[in-house]
Amino acid sequence: MLLTLDQTKEYIMDRTLVMIKPDANVTKIFLNILMIYLANFKIVLAKIVQMDKAMAEEFYKEHTERPFFKELVQQMTSGPTIILVLEGEDVVNRVRKINGATNPANADVGTIRQAFGTPNGGPKNAVHGSDSLKSAAREIAFFFPPDA
Repeated sequence: MLLTLDQTKEYIMDRTLVMIKPDANVTKIFLNILMIYLANFKIVLAKIVQMDKAMAEEFYKEHTERPFFKELVQQMTSGPTIILVLEGEDVVNRVRKINGATNPANADVGTIRQAFGTPNGGPKNAVHGSDSLKSAAREIAFFFPPDA
């Protein structure tokens, strides 16, 4: 029997980047968050990073002109951040749904940000997730450079 190209092609799952922010690590809720991600996705890469100011500013450079930028950089440099690369079908959209709205006060009940974020706490919303596959590729390469 001869296989066609479609039958032999391996399906590559989508990947996204997630960060469990310092506020979630300081309050020791990161294990609860980690278990949610583990129940829904495959973790393919992980590390803990202590961002310095330059690193945080570079990662969030698209927000430089936003009013919350300075506070975001301060928050992201306040303690260790857990960096995860998750894999799964439609992973970006599914992670965004599980994470909930950026502001925990607006997040649906049962989402990570509603359960573990600080309502009206600015960037203290427990987690970051890539907003698109394009952003995910850039963000993954930022923390896991292909040549490293």
